[in-house]
Amino acid sequence: MELTPQPGAPRNRDEDTAPAVLRRRGVLAGSAAWAAALAGCVPQDQAAPGVSTPIAAADGPPPPPAEPAQASLATLRNGADPVIEGETLDGALLRRFYAPRGYATAWDSHPAHADALAATVLRAADHGLNPDRFGGALLQRLTQFQPPQRELLLSHAVLTYAQALAGGGVPPARRRDTEALAHEPVDAAYALRAALDGHDPAGAIEQLAPRSTEYEALRQVLRRDRETGRTDQAMAEQLRLLAVNLERQRWLPRRLPADRIWVNLTDHSLVLFRENQAVFTTRVVVGADVAAMQSPEFQTTINGAVFNPPWVIPEDIVRRSIIPRAQADPGYLARSNITLTADGEAEQAAGPNSALGAILFDMPNRFDVYLHDTPDRSIFGQANRRISNGCIRVQNPLQLAALLMDTSLEDIQARVATGETREEPVARPIPVFLVYQTAFLSAERAIEVRPDFYGRDAAIWQSLQARASRPGEARGRAG
Repeated sequence: MELTPQPGAPRNRDEDTAPAVLRRRGVLAGSAAWAAALAGCVPQDQAAPGVSTPIAAADGPPPPPAEPAQASLATLRNGADPVIEGETLDGALLRRFYAPRGYATAWDSHPAHADALAATVLRAADHGLNPDRFGGALLQRLTQFQPPQRELLLSHAVLTYAQALAGGGVPPARRRDTEALAHEPVDAAYALRAALDGHDPAGAIEQLAPRSTEYEALRQVLRRDRETGRTDQAMAEQLRLLAVNLERQRWLPRRLPADRIWVNLTDHSLVLFRENQAVFTTRVVVGADVAAMQSPEFQTTINGAVFNPPWVIPEDIVRRSIIPRAQADPGYLARSNITLTADGEAEQAAGPNSALGAILFDMPNRFDVYLHDTPDRSIFGQANRRISNGCIRVQNPLQLAALLMDTSLEDIQARVATGETREEPVARPIPVFLVYQTAFLSAERAIEVRPDFYGRDAAIWQSLQARASRPGEARGRAG
């Protein structure tokens, strides 16, 4: 069912756990089987919810011969990476878990915990994760292996699953350069050792995932869809969409600042939150679809605002845009108050025609992306507001400045009217998040969908299907 979304609606992200209603600009359609979207993610005999004992029966095929010495705690201790049925486990991660334990086994004396943790990993699809990334196929046959192999397989599965829940299934080293959101890392080895001392280690590992209202709303829709048994293409795409946006939630801080600015690039909107309540919403213009002009995802802090700012134009924009215009129109530079500099950059003087308009918000970041005004007010009425060089043009920046500086709009307008370029601090530095959410929770508790105009969803989905990454792998960022 297609419903009309409400672009720019405030997002209330408090801890209310009211059920989500599913809507779309295309709004997500009804429900479907997860297996179609996560091929191989949930084995057929584990597809039903509530599985509690995933380990294969002991009366199955006889155990295979022992692997080479790599698959033992002794050789793990000596610095080798265990290899089991051709699968190389993360030796460094395992050593971080076993070294403080003196390389003593963890599961011989905790069989119930072992079963519960194995079952938890095999239900990874509840979080939009593929169990096979954590050795799920081997975990299904755990009792067929020799004891040293069982020990290492289970520990590796739980540790890599814990890492995915805590920081994302796609670690920062495998993300695009423009996907720079990441919270402080969690030590999965420490988390598992601590969990073993409790009465519910499986529950403790699950607690590493986000606990926000939005994450739980996305999971609720995901579970509902998986239970219906549909396998059509549309539903497969929907389930992938949910999985990708659950992953993006795992990149965020576990507790968002109560006061924050939230820019969802896909929604072309900015929301100011005070005490987790939306108090101001405005439209924005974001970077164009061209790769070099796309707005990035990152977190920073607004410390102040520059009134009547000049624009120091980066070299790549000068080369891509300014020089071609100047060559085509000899009077363009003078008319636009632009001066070329010796270092390949340029500067546009402050004034009514400056591309930055009357105000720019100072938010240091390596991308040189800022929130700012614009002299062209007509662009905010366009359906496609992806036309900038990457910065965020704000429809009502003076109202935002008044709120951040705890003053009146008239006072802000008076400061602009002087024509003087000056920077002033905001009343309190405020975190700002630029996010790219193609499925998110609206203020009305509906999961709304926006187009993936930068084409980022597919790359995240593909990365979620790959095996869990290992420290030290030289893969770089996918530019």
